[in-house]
Amino acid sequence: MLLKILFLVLFFAVMIGVGFTCRRQAASVHGFVLGGRNVGPWLTAFAYGTSYFSAVIFIGYAGQFGWRFGISTTWVGIGNAVIGSLLAWVILGRRTRLLTQKLDSKTMPDFFGNRFDSNALRIAASVIVFIFLIPYTASLYNGLSRLFESAFSIDYIWCVVIMSILTGIYVIAGGYMATAINDFIQGLIMLVGIVLVIAAVLKDNGGFMEAQRALSQIPAATNEGLSGAFTSFFGPEPLTLLGVVLLTSLGTWGLPQMVGKFYAIKSEGDISKGTLISTIFAIIVAGGCYFLGGFGRLYADVIDYNGSTPIYDSIVPKMLENLPNVVVAIVIVLVLSASMSTLSSLVLTSSSTLTLDLIVPVRDKHGKKTEQKSQMLLIRVLIVFFIVVSAALAIVQVKSSVTFIAQLMGISWGALAGAFLAPFLYSLYWKKVTKASVWVSFVCGVGIMAADMFCNFTGRVFINSFFASPINAGVLAMVCGLVLVPIVSLLTPKPDKAAVDEMFSCYDRTVVVHAATALGEDADAEQ
Repeated sequence: MLLKILFLVLFFAVMIGVGFTCRRQAASVHGFVLGGRNVGPWLTAFAYGTSYFSAVIFIGYAGQFGWRFGISTTWVGIGNAVIGSLLAWVILGRRTRLLTQKLDSKTMPDFFGNRFDSNALRIAASVIVFIFLIPYTASLYNGLSRLFESAFSIDYIWCVVIMSILTGIYVIAGGYMATAINDFIQGLIMLVGIVLVIAAVLKDNGGFMEAQRALSQIPAATNEGLSGAFTSFFGPEPLTLLGVVLLTSLGTWGLPQMVGKFYAIKSEGDISKGTLISTIFAIIVAGGCYFLGGFGRLYADVIDYNGSTPIYDSIVPKMLENLPNVVVAIVIVLVLSASMSTLSSLVLTSSSTLTLDLIVPVRDKHGKKTEQKSQMLLIRVLIVFFIVVSAALAIVQVKSSVTFIAQLMGISWGALAGAFLAPFLYSLYWKKVTKASVWVSFVCGVGIMAADMFCNFTGRVFINSFFASPINAGVLAMVCGLVLVPIVSLLTPKPDKAAVDEMFSCYDRTVVVHAATALGEDADAEQ
């Protein structure tokens, strides 16, 4: 117990110290929200990765999907690395940085408002962000608190309160730069921690081959004719597994707290470095988490059940209960790092969005100009408000019918990615995207997830049993957006060509690069 407490005290001291050290760089709205667009590749890559992977992944998704799919759950981690990290950086990174700087956009709603010259789009997007980031944040508290209850026997409510206060302190003090530096420190802890945890769990089960053998003996209820389903290449439910891969990988392209990391990149070289760092980080952390969860069924005799149904959030904590004290202490700091890094990103995204894209435009419209100092105060007050609301929801949620983390995260990711992914992606590459198509995507994404959530809470079936899952409903929302945005854009009035050409001119300016980057037109002449 002393070892665990010492690890935590040191961790909290470093986080708060970084927050107060970064106060100077958070003196303006630009510095507080974007770090002055001067953040290097390591900080940006780690900020991206740690915002991506949290207790929701380590406790919720790894436990639930590892139980359901076995070792094939590792495909989710691979998808997160290739689609959610590598391709996201390659396809979105450079264009997002250039166009958001051209439009002077600090948030995703601000991007939509400036890109389509629509204050209504800006306000609608900011409301969607604020509403649907709350359940995601509640899920972070849930996962972390369950682990703390297991390790310290601390009441769930106290875990939520402590985590809320500490995160609030360093985000309010240091803004984006404090969050990015702390993300880097927390990311290093996650990298080391996940490797140690996997090694300890495998050793606890007699090594990798013995653990595989034991897992292969467990029959799959969904496919009783498949021998060794939980050690097979695609597992017992390949189609459902694909849905999880798509939502947790492609879905990040539409999440404002993820895409916002590209706004702050300092230079072109940082994008290339950040792409590599972020991908390797995802392979180790996400791949490791899901690989670990794949062995969850080996602990079927010690996990908690609700009747005959496993309480998925209890699986990973139970897997770790009997490990050496040093490993357990590292795991606690690992999950705390994962949770606080994501939480800080969410509260900063939500509070800055609500301030800059809703409150300030409304006040300006009524002739009440909001000065920088007032904007900073509003952002900080809303950080506190957002933390309090999400913490209260987390406490209420633990006593409700929503009994596992993945359901909350699926609702949040599905609505945000369903609403934003398609119009954001197309708007970076295609000049003919129309305002009407963005509205259609917003309504479709939020509508599908709201209907799915209503059906789940009232005991009804949304479309059919497959789409009743928030995961699959989220994939449906994303696909609908990707299909509808180009169709509606072709059928509705086109945007002003001169205005859009001016926006896209940021892609056309000439830059000088080394021959290692581009051969140049006279490369053959020099032979």
